[in-house]
This record gives sequence, structure tokens and C-alpha cells, in this order.
Amino acid sequence: MTAAAFGTPFVVSAVQKAWMWKSRGRLWAEQTGETEMNQRNYQKELEKILEKLSREKEQTGTAPTLLLHSCCAPCSSYVLKYLREYFHITVFYYNPNISQQEEYRHRVEEQKRLIGIYNEQLASGQPGYPIEVVEGDYEPEKFFAFATALKDVPEGGERCFQCFDLRLRKTAELAKQGEFTYFATTLTISPLKNAGKLNEVGEQLEKEYGVSWLPSDFKKKNGYRQSVELSAEYGLYRQDYCGCIYSRLERERQKTTCQMDIKTLR
Repeated sequence: MTAAAFGTPFVVSAVQKAWMWKSRGRLWAEQTGETEMNQRNYQKELEKILEKLSREKEQTGTAPTLLLHSCCAPCSSYVLKYLREYFHITVFYYNPNISQQEEYRHRVEEQKRLIGIYNEQLASGQPGYPIEVVEGDYEPEKFFAFATALKDVPEGGERCFQCFDLRLRKTAELAKQGEFTYFATTLTISPLKNAGKLNEVGEQLEKEYGVSWLPSDFKKKNGYRQSVELSAEYGLYRQDYCGCIYSRLERERQKTTCQMDIKTLR
């Protein structure tokens, strides 16, 4: 199945993409106040946990379980490849923020296709454990229950923070029910997502549900770049907005502004 079956994805030049990413990154920093100086190094924290798990695996021959919330196949591509040697992973696809059902279904199917590719690689001798997938209920009404009142909040602000809590809380609930060792999310791979806030939410839910949160900042160590490369390698459907109607509208405004700015330079 191709992206064309679901409408033609927006295509921009390299210059336009660079402008939009820079603009969104600057806006995100202004809204969150998060800088490299005041961030914990979640990547190093993750590496310490993985080193510990590797030692335990050598002794016991077993690996822990991980319920991994995924926002989409492209964002999970690097994360799954990175973690599949350390965990028995179950991907939990739960994203009620995606307001268009057709878009939602497209992303779900791409997620399943990617997992199929990775499991085929294991059958051919690549290291790691088989990956399973659980599709959550499609519940956009739960997103709009709080998001409508925050519709004018810029992307990266309180609306996004409540969306993080909605999706990760559901993940924590399922992780507790399924007696998973850890739960985590692929969302920290995005340069436009506040990794500090995501880990803060995850750590709070760890206290509430008694399931260990796996800290991460998957964009580090070229994680984001590798996800882009893997998406291209496997021909994954990749959209240019997070998923909700508000992020889509903001992206369209940025495209218009970008195109106007480029015209003035000609």
C-alpha cells in the first residue's frame, strides 16, 4: 500500500524543510524553556540500564519485557532496532490525538508492516527478540475532552503535555495489567518533543502504577537521523505533523509562511 492511496503527502524542498524545522525548534524552546544546560541526560541513564540488563542476561539468559508506546512507524523504526536485543518488546499503538480516522488507520498499518519487517529479519539471523503489537482503541473523544479548551495554545505547550499524559497513562495501565517490567514511549525521538516533560510524566506514572519507566531521549546519538534513514530504507509513510488537527493546522500555516518568505528571496 502506498501513501498515494491516502492522498498525496506534502512535498517541500530541502530549504523549506530546514526553515520549518528551525522555526518549530525555536518556538518549542521559547514555550518550554528547556535548554541543553538544564536537561538531565536521559540517554546516559538509559545506557546504564541497558548495560545492567546485558550483565543480567549473561547470567540468567533471560530478558525483561517492555511495553513501548509508539506514535508511528517512522519514530519507532530506530527505537525498535536499538532495543530489540535487550527486551521482549510489545508495541502499544494508542494515539487518540489523531483526529482523522483514515490517517489513523494508515499509521496503524504502517506500524504493523514495520514490525513484520523486523520480525522477518530475526528469522534470517539478525539479533533480537520477536516484537509483538497491541492496537489500542481509537478514542479521539478523549483527546478533544481537554484539547478543545486549549485549541489556541501553540504546539509544544500545555495541550501537548496533557496529550502526553493521556497516551502514557493508558500505556502504564496496560503495562501494569500485563505485568510488564518496563514501559516507555518513542515520542522522545522527535526534536520537537520535550524529552524532559515526557520523562517527567513517565516517572510520575511509575509512582502511580508501580511499573518501571524506561527513561529515554532517543533523538540523541543520531537517533532521529537514523529514524529518517530507516524510514526511507523501508519506504515508510511519514507525515510532517504530529497527528492532531491543531498540529496539522499549525504546520499548514508554517508552510504558507515559508513559501511567502522564499518568494521574497527570489
